[in-house]
Amino acid sequence: MAGRIAQTFIDDLLDRLDIVDVIDRRVKLKKSGKNYSARCPFHDEKTPSFSVNPDKQFYYCFGCGAGGNAIGFVMDYENIDFPQAVETLASHAGLQVVREQLTQHEQQREEKRSGLYPILEQASRFFQSQLRRHPAAGQAVAYLKGRGLTGVIAQRYGLGFAPPGWDNLISALAGPEDSDEYEEQLQLLLQAGLIIENDQGRRYDRFRNRIVYPIRDQRGRVIAFGGRVLGDDKPKYLNSPETDVFHKGRELYGLFEARKSGRDLNKLVVVEGYMDVIALAQHDIPFATATLGTATSEQHLDRIYRICPEVVFCFDGDEAGRKAAFRALEATLPTLTDGREARFLFLPEGEDPDTIVRGMGTDHFLNLIDHGTPMEEFLFDTLGQDLDLTAPAGRARLAQAALPMMALIPPGIYKQLVFQALAERTGMAVGDLKTLVDTLPVYQPAPPPITGGEPELQPRQREPLPVVETKKPTAFRNLTESAIRMLLHHPESVRSLSDSDPLHGIDDPDVMFLREIIALLQKRPDSNTATLLGYWHGTPQGELLNRLSGQENLLPKDGVGSEFSDLVRHLGQLPERQDQAAQVDKMKDPYYADLSEDEKLKIKLDFQRRLQLKARK
Repeated sequence: MAGRIAQTFIDDLLDRLDIVDVIDRRVKLKKSGKNYSARCPFHDEKTPSFSVNPDKQFYYCFGCGAGGNAIGFVMDYENIDFPQAVETLASHAGLQVVREQLTQHEQQREEKRSGLYPILEQASRFFQSQLRRHPAAGQAVAYLKGRGLTGVIAQRYGLGFAPPGWDNLISALAGPEDSDEYEEQLQLLLQAGLIIENDQGRRYDRFRNRIVYPIRDQRGRVIAFGGRVLGDDKPKYLNSPETDVFHKGRELYGLFEARKSGRDLNKLVVVEGYMDVIALAQHDIPFATATLGTATSEQHLDRIYRICPEVVFCFDGDEAGRKAAFRALEATLPTLTDGREARFLFLPEGEDPDTIVRGMGTDHFLNLIDHGTPMEEFLFDTLGQDLDLTAPAGRARLAQAALPMMALIPPGIYKQLVFQALAERTGMAVGDLKTLVDTLPVYQPAPPPITGGEPELQPRQREPLPVVETKKPTAFRNLTESAIRMLLHHPESVRSLSDSDPLHGIDDPDVMFLREIIALLQKRPDSNTATLLGYWHGTPQGELLNRLSGQENLLPKDGVGSEFSDLVRHLGQLPERQDQAAQVDKMKDPYYADLSEDEKLKIKLDFQRRLQLKARK
């Protein structure tokens, strides 16, 4: 089996390509100063905000946040995966793709993945055929018709039916037990999450007597299923488990269908369940999507914002719905670069998108979407709901609660406008608010609720489920993002560092990523912006680099190298400063007054010792 494409080949390919030529063959570019511009091909816009930088060989859209190198552009534009994009561009450049030899473990994993897509597609066709033909499918058909669905929409979303019984899917896809392929097919079904093996070794279908909803990836491949029970079995809604091709924290139900709807997407609506997505599509609102048993994550948001500039979260208006909305807000804040927008739509109690669009019509629901609550308004209203904002103390508490969350928003015009909005609510000056940010602790989202066993999707999920693979903000994030931004646009800045590693020993994911970039640039000093974007393409780190690629205007015009080395040195000192601040806080705490004189003296001496050590350095 062919191995992964060699990184050296990818670097060589990017060196030979001209991103202007690659994009201009697909989207007509126009010279605009030192760069080239066009109307963005990834979202609907009237004024060009799509920019291509020929010097650094990357593109960025200031409207929707899409960005990357030539390979990333071809992937998104032609809706193909990374190897296909490399093959396409290599063919154009007259190169033969060079691949590395896979290790035995990697080869086994690739063989497993490649075998899962066909078996999942076969399962999808089986479920669809059962919805049309199985004698017990009448109840499923009646349910779907009762929800107002037509055969056209059911076919578009690939709806199916898992018949009652223990081994219908096994019999259909594994074949006779005495066949040569039987055990091999059973293993594929197990790996795809389609069947279950109990402690006694008995195997049976995971989905039984359920309406089945295929879950597709961005290429339209079936990667998992969701099932709604028709009887009284529990749980009411069931998802496939995590597999080698299905990761709940990354995927969004209905996203593929939304992109294939033939509409220019300028927004996506995030709803709470399968039927909400499908019911809205039935009423000519095909741009809805839903998470899959997890709270909204930064990975979800990065994927949405690569497609369109606005997301509208649609939740119940009750307390549980607003808690879920606040979790979505926490995930959204770090992704809100200029040109991106988030709104929140809360539905009346007892209503959902399905009932509203069927009862009030498409235009009414579209109007609700267009008048959703802006992010900053929802943030300030939520934090200030129990405060007396007519009193100075109440306004001060609002600022104290809001500022650490606002610090998560990437630098830019949008962040400035949010500060102005808070200034209007509190009566404080914008400059004073920005100064106050540095004195407040870093915001940490509340931990998700602990749940027992596998999280299952509910049609109207009342309590948000654990976030999967979401990077939480850290005390280092703003500083590390500034440093990474400098390296991304000025890789030569790494030469300003001394031989020592001031970041060594800092156990923080943001700092560790910065150290990875520094190590790569020191090892390969000829790397450029396009190289860095390509090296981490398809990873959460790559999404961060794409976002930072559009923030060159935030960098100083001169002295970037010197500022970078100062910033890294400051980062290296931050743990010690935090430790000292914690000691000061400890002495301010009311608990301190209850300590014995010996305990107080010990804390003071420890603090003084730390200050003396710092002075010697």
